[in-house]
Amino acid sequence: MKAIFLVLMMMSATSCIRYSFSGVAIPDNVNTIYIPFFQDQSGSGLADLSDRLNEALINRFVNQTRLRITNNADDADIVMEGVITAYRNVPFSIGGNEQASLNRVTVSVRGSFKYRTDERPVWNKSFNGNGDFDPSVNPIDGEISASGVAMDQIAQGMFNDSVGRW
Repeated sequence: MKAIFLVLMMMSATSCIRYSFSGVAIPDNVNTIYIPFFQDQSGSGLADLSDRLNEALINRFVNQTRLRITNNADDADIVMEGVITAYRNVPFSIGGNEQASLNRVTVSVRGSFKYRTDERPVWNKSFNGNGDFDPSVNPIDGEISASGVAMDQIAQGMFNDSVGRW
């Protein structure tokens, strides 16, 4: 038992990685992240799609890591950026009367994650999310809610791919 304790103490004294209680191990030299608003090129017609993605990403990094958000890329250790590339709201399930009983909202985002000091991103890829709603019950609120579910899925995927690299 003493040997295990001694090994753990030696590893923690020489390690350059700090562990957080959220389960995310972040290198000691990484303290800040810059997440600008993702431009919405999807033509969705929803004015706040970019705001909701930005908020979902910031909430994850602030609440689940020790990283601080910065307001410009020059002050950040990490930069995460991208663009909302596609938005679809289509019937997903047809009821007995041949009308949509369920619509699916699908959102696609192209994003990248890089250390400010590196030329090449750690990753540069597409993320997709979707949410369903009943178009016969308050279709506007249903679409907004479904798009929020899709944005949360995308933010979680981007977060997971980012912290999984540490």
